Amino acid sequence: MFPAPVLDALRISPSRTAIEHEGREITRGDLLTAVARIATGLRAAGLGPGKGVALMTTTNPDAYAAHLAAHALGCRVAAFRPRWSGDQIAHALGYQFDALIVDPGTHAPYLKLPSPDPGTRSGDLRVPVLDTATLLTHPADPLTLDARPGDIARLTFTSGSTGQPKGCAQTYRAFSLAYQRDDWPPQLASLMTHFQRCLVHESLASPVMMTYLGRCLVTGGTAIMTSGDLTPDLIERHRVTATMMPPPRLHVLLATLHQRPADLSTLRAVVLGGSPADPGLLTAAIDRLGPIIWQGYGQAEGGVISMLTPTDIATCPDALTTVGRPLPTVELSVRNYDDRPATPGEIWVRSPHMMTGYWNDPDQTAEVLQNGWLHTRDIGYIGPDGLLRLTGRSRDVILVNAEVCYPTAIERVLTTHPSVSAAYVTSTPDPTTGEAIHAFVVPTPDHQIDNEALLSLIQSSLSKAHTPKTINVLTSVPITPAGKPDKRALVTLIPLLSP
Repeated sequence: MFPAPVLDALRISPSRTAIEHEGREITRGDLLTAVARIATGLRAAGLGPGKGVALMTTTNPDAYAAHLAAHALGCRVAAFRPRWSGDQIAHALGYQFDALIVDPGTHAPYLKLPSPDPGTRSGDLRVPVLDTATLLTHPADPLTLDARPGDIARLTFTSGSTGQPKGCAQTYRAFSLAYQRDDWPPQLASLMTHFQRCLVHESLASPVMMTYLGRCLVTGGTAIMTSGDLTPDLIERHRVTATMMPPPRLHVLLATLHQRPADLSTLRAVVLGGSPADPGLLTAAIDRLGPIIWQGYGQAEGGVISMLTPTDIATCPDALTTVGRPLPTVELSVRNYDDRPATPGEIWVRSPHMMTGYWNDPDQTAEVLQNGWLHTRDIGYIGPDGLLRLTGRSRDVILVNAEVCYPTAIERVLTTHPSVSAAYVTSTPDPTTGEAIHAFVVPTPDHQIDNEALLSLIQSSLSKAHTPKTINVLTSVPITPAGKPDKRALVTLIPLLSP
């Protein structure tokens, strides 16, 4: 069970560098000792199999050691995203956690959080707070692995239809598969040969960052951890061979590289995830960086479903319009709207690494899990070349910097302001963030719309990613023949109404 594959790899070569961070080199032996010390501290705090541990940390080696230690004890582990609002943090802390781990680099909004439950006084929510610096003062007792296959290993949070995060629960049996090197599918095994020096530049709350960091160590590589901006200079300076990012980050990287050239000849693999990249971006990346682009398609609920490889791009004429080939471990069913082959339908998947359900939410779980199959709520089809093509989403979401944002959640928050009688949210493509959010509001009679007040309301209630790029005031809203708000018509108004 995880984290055994990572810990075993650390023991094999204790003098080799495991992580480079802010000028420091942490050996594999040092990291193993840190894990043992933190595990001793967590055990002394009464944590063990089945206990819930939340982490709100920056991107650093001690935070990763805390992850490994909590898993070694068999805990249910979840990491909070750094850009969450206080409301979202409070809601997530209500998921039966027995401790919250922080580090010296963490701000402390959790000390004054609103209650996640209506009718409960603010301050009623109390979770013991443990900091990594104090945990590291404990003795490095021998590590024992207490994880049980059927227990929940982690909760991967995603936004819910109400704007609050939902926890996708994954068992230790399912979670551990990502680190079983001998069982990796051919695509993944080939990709991991390039991870000699892996750049981890985003929060460990990202399952992509967390997973590839562990895989890098399992294959004998070194991880470079940073909280700084992803720049060509950073890649050049650290001689990075592989890194991961959402497509909007790649767009910014290429734009920066055009303005300030850098030597990226060490780079062997760029893994894209979060949202599909458009063919133009993929073409530009391959032209500038070479045939080193990999793209994974997946979800927090289902893990990685398919992967587009450099080989696919080189051998399949239309590969850039796809999200690659389903992994061998994934069963994929396209439930077509008609019986014609290779026509779009709703995508359902079944795999050994998918979630068991949303934590403590049987109703939402029943909507997406049926008879062992996961309803992705994406629409697409598999072409004659065996590659998966996405044509739309049956769920109404907007992806901003790979974060799922729900228009209904933003609309709901906007209409809580007394100046807004109705709100409608839509989106347009954006080269920097993937998609941009645009809000349309109808003012309450005798009220003036204060855009800054509305933006502040959204950021405090949801997250920074949910913030509209524009807020447009309307006196009436176009409707479809069915009598519903016509959001396509609203999109055409954006250039006319926005400055």
